[in-house]
Amino acid sequence: MFNESKFKNNLVTWFDEHQREMPWRETSNPYYIWLSEVMLQQTQVKTVIDYYHRFIHRFPTITELSQAHEDEVLKYWEGLGYYSRARNFHTAIKEVHESYNGVVPDEPVTFGKLKGVGPYTQAAVMSIAFDKPLATVDGNVFRVWSRLNNDERDTKLQSTRKAFENELQPYVEQDAGTFNQAMMELGALVCTPKAPLCLFCPVQDHCEAFEQGTVQSLPVKTTKVKKKHIKQHVYLLQNEDNAYLIEKRTQKLLNNMWEFPMYEAEEDKHINTVLGTQVIFDQTPAFKLKHQFTHITWDIEVFISQENVHKDDIILPENMVWMQLTEKEDFNFPVSMTKIYNFITKHC
Repeated sequence: MFNESKFKNNLVTWFDEHQREMPWRETSNPYYIWLSEVMLQQTQVKTVIDYYHRFIHRFPTITELSQAHEDEVLKYWEGLGYYSRARNFHTAIKEVHESYNGVVPDEPVTFGKLKGVGPYTQAAVMSIAFDKPLATVDGNVFRVWSRLNNDERDTKLQSTRKAFENELQPYVEQDAGTFNQAMMELGALVCTPKAPLCLFCPVQDHCEAFEQGTVQSLPVKTTKVKKKHIKQHVYLLQNEDNAYLIEKRTQKLLNNMWEFPMYEAEEDKHINTVLGTQVIFDQTPAFKLKHQFTHITWDIEVFISQENVHKDDIILPENMVWMQLTEKEDFNFPVSMTKIYNFITKHC
């Protein structure tokens, strides 16, 4: 094993000189730090920054966020994806407001019991905001630590995560937040998945994989599960006022968000069946797109009605409404539906 104190010193010195400027690194407010960690999960830094600024401008305190309606919170999250993160964060913030007088708990076990707080979020927020000696292990850290130790353990296993946390523990007994951020930053900027910049690495002298020539084969991860492809049909239907029919999702995925009526093709379900009417739609899709989630890909085909309907002739289910194109900002649309909306504004 390499010299621990020299390794940490080299890493932290590099971090102090080369870390990227990020707004959440300029604050000690645990609420803001927590928000940034939630937003950064499975999302790139450059995407998060604008969302972060808008969110804290609208909800600058725990009190204001706790009192906000979920629809508005999701509206400020729109486009970031993984909306369960926003719902869980909102629920946790309300609990902090109600049970902890609006103060983020600084005790790791207590904080870890809040909605949506897993081991990584717990360690990141507690170490960065309160300097608690907890090691963060995310994808970047998995990669860096595997290569440093030429470690071939499967990083998809929970046992490997726990082992890495234990092995990193000595480095977070002091200045935990700085060390954790330095490890993640090294993985993001230097020890990258492809074409790592080994010649510029501040801890190259400590890297066993570099010495053994095995950098490109690490970390070891089990084969990814092949994504399931689901063919979806979207129906664009207007009334005599040129308003479009939209519906609120009741499914677990993107729950409570709005969409143009969409049904899985395999189910052979049609909007006419839902409305109990007969509207003729073009047989050829006017627009096609793909939208990818972690384990699912939607292959979407969009069909346009050949005629407008009279809204008084249709009794809408309670989860459906008519929306003028100018009213789009009043509804929470997922990215796929926003793309369809943009298609409508340009071509319909």
